[in-house]
Amino acid sequence: MTQSSKPKSKLRAAILGASGYTGAELIRLLQRHPHVEIVLITADRKAGQPIEAVFPHLGGEGLPDLIAISDIEWAGLELDVVFCALPHATSQRIIKGILHETGHGFIDEMIIEQTEDYANAIHGSVKVIDLSADFRLRDADTYEQWYGGKHDALSLQKEAVYGLSEHYREDIKKARLVACPGCYPTAALLALIPLMSEKAIKKDGTIIDAKSGVTGAGRSLKESNLFTEVSEAMHPYGIASHRHAPEIEQELSRAYGDDLLVTFTPHLIPMNRGELETIYVNLEDGKTADDLRDILKKQYQNEKFVTVLDEKIVPATRNVRGSNNTQIAVFEDRVPGRAIIIAVIDNLVKGSSGQAIQNMNLMFGYEETLGLEQMALFP
Repeated sequence: MTQSSKPKSKLRAAILGASGYTGAELIRLLQRHPHVEIVLITADRKAGQPIEAVFPHLGGEGLPDLIAISDIEWAGLELDVVFCALPHATSQRIIKGILHETGHGFIDEMIIEQTEDYANAIHGSVKVIDLSADFRLRDADTYEQWYGGKHDALSLQKEAVYGLSEHYREDIKKARLVACPGCYPTAALLALIPLMSEKAIKKDGTIIDAKSGVTGAGRSLKESNLFTEVSEAMHPYGIASHRHAPEIEQELSRAYGDDLLVTFTPHLIPMNRGELETIYVNLEDGKTADDLRDILKKQYQNEKFVTVLDEKIVPATRNVRGSNNTQIAVFEDRVPGRAIIIAVIDNLVKGSSGQAIQNMNLMFGYEETLGLEQMALFP
């Protein structure tokens, strides 16, 4: 199947690393996609278990049992799309094996012994959607600085398309590897890219005060994520050192046409899911908050998943919970020459698995909203 050909009635999909929250959301959403069949689910620590043993809410769907990556019998799978929800560094090694530079699939020999017939197991047209951070940063030195190790798949890093659907749609359609943005960058970039592109705000002095539900910290056992550590409290983390900062700066610098830095501080708040970012910007001379709102409304007027609210209407995470939707609002600051922008998303859907499926739809020529039609869950 070529990139321009019509997709099959059912895509054969694999989810690698399915025991986390993003993996569960991928399964939940893909099971209602009319053109996707999940044929492979991996989770090394939960290998051998049925999915309902890990996520009871996903039982009764006829899904395959979880297996370890090293136990996959690749021959005959004929995969069309692979969602990679593995940790950074691990993800790049696996994807390097799937997307060999010859265009034929093989598994990295560090993961499983290469066999002669593996080239028949995964076709050259297989597409990969990575939910880790491994292919988000375009500069290898920046990746090494922020993630503590050299990148092991530099040719793929250069090839990967940044998966912010609303802004890189045409590139995503032609890609075989898409790097889904982080949850914090998704909300910030949807709010700021149009304004930077139009030079409506100054490149310096942007402050992003971001807050996320506890699922943003992952599902692995951590003392800081215990109920008694999180409940009835809120705390910042990654102060001036969070790995999403260079990702945000990379895309905003590209939009503005010049290098820039932002002040970015994330916070963990005592709720399961949801993300709210309060963004403070310096207006360019002669620009007003109303101008910013008009630019955003024009940019997103035909977008299904982004809504720019009218003046004085305040976004809330409950308005997008469980959906792939984004709400953005602009307010005039009391400080002359500044504006306040509020953006909300569900960190597990638009900030992760939902955007991944939106990108899959683009890559395979489906209607962009397929599998993502659910409205927000309220209250």
